[in-house]
Amino acid sequence: MIAKLSGLLDTVGTDHCIIDCGGVGYLVYCSARTLRRVGDTGAAVSLRTEMQVREDAITLFGFIDLAERDWFRRLTTVQGVGARVALALLSVLEPDKLGQAIAAQDRTALAQADGVGPKLANRLISELKDKVADLRMGGPVTGADGVVVAAGPGATSDAVSALVNLGYRRAEAFTAVAAAAQKAGPDAKVEQLIMMGLKELSA
Repeated sequence: MIAKLSGLLDTVGTDHCIIDCGGVGYLVYCSARTLRRVGDTGAAVSLRTEMQVREDAITLFGFIDLAERDWFRRLTTVQGVGARVALALLSVLEPDKLGQAIAAQDRTALAQADGVGPKLANRLISELKDKVADLRMGGPVTGADGVVVAAGPGATSDAVSALVNLGYRRAEAFTAVAAAAQKAGPDAKVEQLIMMGLKELSA
């Protein structure tokens, strides 16, 4: 099992790179996000990897960080999501944004990836929503248009937790608080987001 590759970046393609490790070139398939961050040809590079062994091929997939590798593993547990579709999802959504999209049941965001239609987007949400419920959301929370709507994991995360404690499902609580935060702005207090979130849920 090859779990990590460190060497010199030999070539970068549209969906892969070749890493020279002591004179041996390893072809590694990567997301667009990873390929943007591997650096220039000839530079030292280190990638976490996942190896798939089949009767007709041994394939390596590379990731710039552990968060991306962990999401790759999580995504490929979903029926109908192979390695290529998982990389397509990670190419259009960074790991934290992917978790937010699933928690918020944002099918439009998921469907940006090649190979993800409405049915597969629904399956991703259905099978992964409970797995992402326990993940702490980091970084800014944004709407589908990319505009920052709150500075979670502070007020937004606390408001979502409060609604979950009141008996609402995390996905619907997330959606309600995200809508409330978009209306209230980045300086909204927890109490305000809770009250506005409850209104969204009762609408």
